[in-house]
Amino acid sequence: MQSFVINLLNGVSYGLLLFMLSAGLTLIFSMLGVLNFAHASFYMLGAYVGFSVAAHAGFWSALVIAPLIVGLIGAALERWLLRRVRVHGHLPELLLTFGAAYLLGELVKLGWGLSPLSATVPTVLDGPLFTLYGAAFARYRAFMMAVSLAMLAVLYAVLRVSKAGLIVRAALTHASAVEALGHNVPRVFTGVFAAGTALAALAGVIGAPLFVIEPSMAESLGSIVFVVVVIGGLGSLSGALAASLIVGCVQTFAVASDVSLGDLTAVFGGVLPDAWDTLTLAQLAPLIPYLLLVAMLALRPRGLFGRRDDHA
Repeated sequence: MQSFVINLLNGVSYGLLLFMLSAGLTLIFSMLGVLNFAHASFYMLGAYVGFSVAAHAGFWSALVIAPLIVGLIGAALERWLLRRVRVHGHLPELLLTFGAAYLLGELVKLGWGLSPLSATVPTVLDGPLFTLYGAAFARYRAFMMAVSLAMLAVLYAVLRVSKAGLIVRAALTHASAVEALGHNVPRVFTGVFAAGTALAALAGVIGAPLFVIEPSMAESLGSIVFVVVVIGGLGSLSGALAASLIVGCVQTFAVASDVSLGDLTAVFGGVLPDAWDTLTLAQLAPLIPYLLLVAMLALRPRGLFGRRDDHA
């Protein structure tokens, strides 16, 4: 029972980290209609910038400064590049963000090198929060969960309650009317893109102590983020949250399991080839998000929270 509780908490904390990263991508798509292929690269850039800031000013400063820096870079990308190609349709936007992902990857290699870096957990957050029958739950994971939930609350308040959220949502469908009321719609879109990339950078700073900081981190986690937003439903924040928790928990339980495929097939009376019989769920854990993606596309192509015109 204790291992189940700890694995559940670890799965939820990992899922909330995925949500923190996928929320920015979902926000940009739902408000601007741009599927940002460079989003995971901003996550990587946030981890590197946060590492450098933390080395000089501490972790708490990095938690604020790194998202601001990366958000400004995202604003510059939208203002001087994306805005120029938007009039030509979605394909040029996709190609531009795809190229930006490669550019950011190469800039990171030039700036920080190819060697992996290791971020440290702040002293106040180091150690277990509690121990349950010998199994410990890390204090830092609880902090990560709290930040993710706080971010969710802020996003809901901004998008659903505040005047700024009303302007952003109105600008998406009635841009000319919003401009007639005196609001600068292009600036609103730039702000949304900057906010989305800043959220990716925040996830990078918080996730850095749990993962190795390396140039390939964008590819390794970026593909899972796209799985999350497709399973949840493109443009749906509530769908991204549900899908993040599902992927995080299922993958965490799979990693902690010692059950083999042979054990599973034996329950249903099936037989597998010898090469497959000894494979464990832990070995197959990296494939599980993509299996969930295939199943979702086959059963419900629109995702859990289905429609493109939902901006929840």
